[in-house]
Amino acid sequence: MTNSSVRIVSLIPSGTEILATLGLTDAIVGRSHECDYPLEIQNRPICTQARLNSNAPSRDIHYEVNNLLQSALSIYQIKTDVLEQLQPTHIITQDQCDVCAVSLSEVEKAVASLTHSSPQIISLQPNVLQDVWNDIERVGNAFDVDSVKVLENLEARVKICQQKIQGLSLTEIPAVTCIEWTNPLMTGANWIPELVNLAGGQSLFSVTGQPSPQLQWETLIVSNPDVIIFMPCGFDLNRTRQEAQLLTQRPEWQKLHATQAGRVYITDGNSYFNRPGPRLVDSLEILAEILHPEIFEYGYKGAAWEVL
Repeated sequence: MTNSSVRIVSLIPSGTEILATLGLTDAIVGRSHECDYPLEIQNRPICTQARLNSNAPSRDIHYEVNNLLQSALSIYQIKTDVLEQLQPTHIITQDQCDVCAVSLSEVEKAVASLTHSSPQIISLQPNVLQDVWNDIERVGNAFDVDSVKVLENLEARVKICQQKIQGLSLTEIPAVTCIEWTNPLMTGANWIPELVNLAGGQSLFSVTGQPSPQLQWETLIVSNPDVIIFMPCGFDLNRTRQEAQLLTQRPEWQKLHATQAGRVYITDGNSYFNRPGPRLVDSLEILAEILHPEIFEYGYKGAAWEVL
């Protein structure tokens, strides 16, 4: 769309990445404080701020999140003054997770208060991979951009993974636990079990398309997975390494199969696994590389994941 009258504010990192993939980066006039990719959007005005301290210990973050949600406050607030100045024609937000971005109701409230513009709200609600494809198509349609090639490319990469693992026997498919939060212990759900299975693993504890469940420490020890992958929500590789130590210091940890086999991994969950946009396909390739290094080598190691 060459139409320069389109002014998009994206309030969710995955939304920003979807816009960029569709070639709409230039139409983005504002972003959330968490939108950091692609690099060229980092100079756009920031329209949200966090009400909590993400540098706090994970237990404190969890506690603070619950307190805010119980008092009917969004975890993030919208800077309505910035929004007013930007006069967007469209706002991209989400209605999937109140912990991941501004809630839809918060956006609707903010938009109702604007005097100079009445932007159209596009709300994404992805739970599984197909929903992400649908979101990409929906965003494309909203701006008259053809998403067919983008989707064909993403789906082709998924197919390559599927084809390469077809020859694996059941004994070659490891049982995998993906840890999305360390305190309390939670496992990654929604699209995560689907990605694990596509990458030639068997996902434990979580159901595709469902919210992330809490996991008892004893259950993790008893189930004794072959592979453990840390992907805490919103944390990069370094912070994930720190978080993992909360668990690896426990005495039972040394007895786990995964530990003894050297199959415990940390990932950059913030860039990949926690973002339901085009980079979920990168996330699939990262998992494939972790689970089956004998088949896959994409080159993500060291930047997106490491052995712990």
